[in-house]
Amino acid sequence: MADKGDTGLTPGLAAAWGLRERPAKGPRPGLSVHRIVDAAVAVAASEGLAAVSMGRVAKELGASTMSLYRYVGSKDELYVLMQDAAIGAPPDPPPPGTGWREALTRWAWAQRAVFQRNLWLLRVPVSGPPATPNSVAWWEAGMGALEATPLDEGAKISVVMLLGGLVRNDTGLMADLDAAVTATGGTHEQVMARYARTLRLLADPERYPAVARALESGVLDGPDDPDHEFRFGLDRLLDGVEVLVAGRSDG
Repeated sequence: MADKGDTGLTPGLAAAWGLRERPAKGPRPGLSVHRIVDAAVAVAASEGLAAVSMGRVAKELGASTMSLYRYVGSKDELYVLMQDAAIGAPPDPPPPGTGWREALTRWAWAQRAVFQRNLWLLRVPVSGPPATPNSVAWWEAGMGALEATPLDEGAKISVVMLLGGLVRNDTGLMADLDAAVTATGGTHEQVMARYARTLRLLADPERYPAVARALESGVLDGPDDPDHEFRFGLDRLLDGVEVLVAGRSDG
């Protein structure tokens, strides 16, 4: 497919958009952006993002490192393409008549599931606004959920960014905590029980009265719901958006 004007995209990103099929000079037979990205994602999934390098991916493909640069301009560009491949397309739109709050709730839970399946995504540096097909499709889905609201386009973008930030923060925090618990060799409940016992010894009620009350309530001693914090944060965030929508409606 021919270039559709000057998009400013690198060759790899142009290929992701279907604007470029192959390098202009001397391609290695059988090598493609798709194969390179798939190999890189496989390395990240098994060994983490830090293991991904142009040399390592080339080795996985049985190619020279320099041959990869004919398709992907840099490791940073490879990261962007890996991210797009891993997040995939967003879920199908909800049925007609679905309210904006339910639509955004589905969007957030679906995106959280993607990150949970691909925790290495959380280590990919944010290099700019959405610029790949799937990332733009997720953005479109989030913005589309707010289409029937009175929010202006700037407010819609802010809501989607805020929601995406919640997803990334919650998933990253939970993943780090899970890794820490795994390293102890115990269960989450055992680790939290030890923490509560230690904190009761250290947190003088006169100096830390709020913490002492929380410990006394036993809230840290109950069974853990891994989705509780995300559900709580998402509901409170959407409560705030609901106030914003109502205010714009009154206006």
